Amino acid sequence: MRLRQIALVAKDLAAAENDIRAVLGLDYAYDDPGVGKFGLKNAVFPVGESFLEVVSPKQEGTTAGRLLEKRGGDGGYMVILQVPDIAEARARIAAANARVVEQADFQDGKVAMSHVHPRDIGGAILSLDYMDPWDRWEWGGPGWRDHVRTDTSVGLIGAELQADDPGGMARRWGEVLGRKPAQAGEGWRIALDGGEIRFVAVRDGRGEGLGGFDVAVRDPAAVAASAGARGLAGADGVITLSGARVNLVQA
Repeated sequence: MRLRQIALVAKDLAAAENDIRAVLGLDYAYDDPGVGKFGLKNAVFPVGESFLEVVSPKQEGTTAGRLLEKRGGDGGYMVILQVPDIAEARARIAAANARVVEQADFQDGKVAMSHVHPRDIGGAILSLDYMDPWDRWEWGGPGWRDHVRTDTSVGLIGAELQADDPGGMARRWGEVLGRKPAQAGEGWRIALDGGEIRFVAVRDGRGEGLGGFDVAVRDPAAVAASAGARGLAGADGVITLSGARVNLVQA
């Protein structure tokens, strides 16, 4: 089970794209027509073998639009994990009495996904996705491998969810994922293959949600400088992209 994609939500998609390109050194984004059914437009950037997505409402009454209003601006939206067995993953969701808000199977079962209702686990929409073969990623668009650039950013390796009760949220996610959370400092973590999901106390006064993500980069100081030059780093040094904290990890 691995972290394959993080989705953010932004009111101004073009501005969010420009910031991501400039700070993380990414030069290609796929406009996935499939999100149109949800009233959204998007941009999906390959970051090594993982993906960073930004969605933006293009009509009234969308889930993403309501989240923008609820949390007072741009921020985290969805955590997408790739699983080796979709039937097993769906069985765990059912056993945990968590609702599925969207489910689909494509191409004779070679592509499948289930979205878990955020109210039943807390923090964000969780999507459990299956791809055959394992290195495939349908949501990255055709030919995404031809556009991978790793001279600045190597991959996404963590998601950080903030909660009023981090331990409780961690246990709930653990039930759905079939992985036991462990205490880590003042918060909790669920280990993934090559990454993690962390659960921390609310840090920004915006309530529960996907507060940040971790990205492995080759030169953290250079990335931080790029963010600072665009006014995306606070006085405390925290970098923000599309309302989400960006934790830089040395690749």
